[in-house]
Amino acid sequence: MLSNALRKFKTILTDPVIRNRLLFVVAAFAVFRFLASIPIPGVDQVALTQFLSNNQFLGLLNIFSGGGLSNLSIVMLGVGPYITASILMQLATVISPRVKAMYSEEGEQGRTRFMSISRMIAVPFAVLQGVAFLTLLESQGIVTTLTPFDFAENVILIAAGSMLLMWIGELITEFGIGNGVSLIIFAGIVASLPAGLSQALFTATAANIPAYVGFAVLALLVILAVVLVSEAERSIPIHYARQVRGATGGAPTYLPVRLLQAGVIPIIFALSLLLLPQMALTALQALGVTGLATATAAYAAFSANPWSNGSVYFALVVMFTYFYTSITFEPKRVADNLQKSGAFVPGVRPGPETERHIGTIVNRITLPGALFLGLVAVIPFIVQGLTGITAVLVGGTALLIAVNVVLDLIRKVDAQTSLREY
Repeated sequence: MLSNALRKFKTILTDPVIRNRLLFVVAAFAVFRFLASIPIPGVDQVALTQFLSNNQFLGLLNIFSGGGLSNLSIVMLGVGPYITASILMQLATVISPRVKAMYSEEGEQGRTRFMSISRMIAVPFAVLQGVAFLTLLESQGIVTTLTPFDFAENVILIAAGSMLLMWIGELITEFGIGNGVSLIIFAGIVASLPAGLSQALFTATAANIPAYVGFAVLALLVILAVVLVSEAERSIPIHYARQVRGATGGAPTYLPVRLLQAGVIPIIFALSLLLLPQMALTALQALGVTGLATATAAYAAFSANPWSNGSVYFALVVMFTYFYTSITFEPKRVADNLQKSGAFVPGVRPGPETERHIGTIVNRITLPGALFLGLVAVIPFIVQGLTGITAVLVGGTALLIAVNVVLDLIRKVDAQTSLREY
């Protein structure tokens, strides 16, 4: 195993294609971190630090901004608007047969149109979120009172920063290795680790040190469990019919179905929906809509309660796991492709019976995978409810995203090295 790993590492260093792709990812990270260090004008850093430390909502959103929200940089919105637009387009595949055909049946050209529409929808979302956040921050005294012209200028600036970050993510996907949007979120999580660790050590007391140690041990166990479950798969035996002289035989192989087929996407989708009501309420208040005080107070109380918030978060993660798995893995298409290529599942008739057989297996293995992902997602909420340590909320969500992104990146790098070796 060690020799195999060393051989792959040597391939990464010597193969110019893989090396250039990885260097492109590193260069994109450097540009992203540079943009995240440029603040918008008129920010009171002391008031901002105090406000972020007591606001779970902005702490979660800081994950999507890759840490850009912590200093109100020009990319403070991060890839949040694009993720929200992607969620709406994915939901549209269930509602509209035309959108579903564009995404799954029209090939590369259809998926290109699908992504283009998602990018266009992300623009008004970026503007709306920019208005909402600037209004919220201005009301808290974090940003100095702006004239209408300066306010519009800042909105355009941070909306353009979000679109620029989305473009960088797509460049990473095309010219680098891995999913660019996920890697940008991962880069922000990693960049915030030193500050988070130093803050935890600085605020640690004799009373809460056991809780921090226990959470660190729990985090290591969660990482191990996520790795094991993410790599787990169910192999469906497949035979390819081939003609042998004097008889008919079959060439056996397997159709792998991963336990966590959706990966980290359900977590990102669930977090986006949890953040959406707060953004909508803030935007409506910014537009002068009255009568929202009760709704705002109710949602603030809901967000502050780790048990109610965690229960909804768990349900959303499970729901989106099933939803995204149903979009990315269609038993009908798999069954049709097997039939067209002359393959079959032993003991199962080709066609509809194969489709039902594969669908049953996918549903069965998705259930434990979805429950596991949801449970791991709400562990920080449980720890917060029992210990009162609020800092672990962001850390737990970031941990899930980081582990899944790293695993996906390792798989894709391994696939690139295997291709070059072959």
